[in-house]
Amino acid sequence: MDDVLIVDGYNVIGAWPHLRDLRERNLDEARDLLIEAIADYQGYSGMKCIIVFDAYNVPGLGRQYNLRKVEVYYTKEKETADECIERLVKQLARRRRQIYVATSDFTEQNVAFGSGALRLSARELLVKVRQSQREVAERVQEKPLSQRNTFDKHLSGDLRELFEKWRKGQ
Repeated sequence: MDDVLIVDGYNVIGAWPHLRDLRERNLDEARDLLIEAIADYQGYSGMKCIIVFDAYNVPGLGRQYNLRKVEVYYTKEKETADECIERLVKQLARRRRQIYVATSDFTEQNVAFGSGALRLSARELLVKVRQSQREVAERVQEKPLSQRNTFDKHLSGDLRELFEKWRKGQ
């Protein structure tokens, strides 16, 4: 994983229609869905993915953690997501590594481009994420059930039937 995708979290949430609508009702859930989508995209693309959430007005944050192998950053107090992204681009920049910054903030796109990263709008990222989801779904459907690595093929008929009843709530 040499290439890196840095996502401006709240900017992307505000740009993706399904997350923008959800944000009004439940910001935590919108964040979780973004992280889940980016984690799936990371697994598909092989890129290292980082999501930055702006915590400028929240004292005492400034933390980083991994969730589903995605690095999630909350900025430090008095630090914007743009400043954090610029710092990450400079830290991660090196030869033979391409860094992409996903944001629809035009100023941030220009700063990222000036730092050597490539720009990716939130809309373009949504297109890439949806395309990867479609391709994964197609691959799963193409593979015959007998070739899938499933747990149930190792079960006896009675156990398989019992688990199926449990699954259906019977």
